[in-house]
Amino acid sequence: MPYINLQMTRGASRAQKETIVREFTDTLVRTLGKKPEHTHIVIQEIADENWGFAGVLTDEYRRGQNG
Repeated sequence: MPYINLQMTRGASRAQKETIVREFTDTLVRTLGKKPEHTHIVIQEIADENWGFAGVLTDEYRRGQNG
């Protein structure tokens, strides 16, 4: 039973999430021969203030990009 846990910052649309689930599933079917009905994908959306990289929180980084 494949299980994928995708963590990303908020902002993806429902349509984008549907595409992610479909394409991740297709990849596991095609590459590993897994059955789609046994494939589980969890999308966890993280608030920008709870995600950091390069020494800053994402919300701070994005403010700097827009200012």
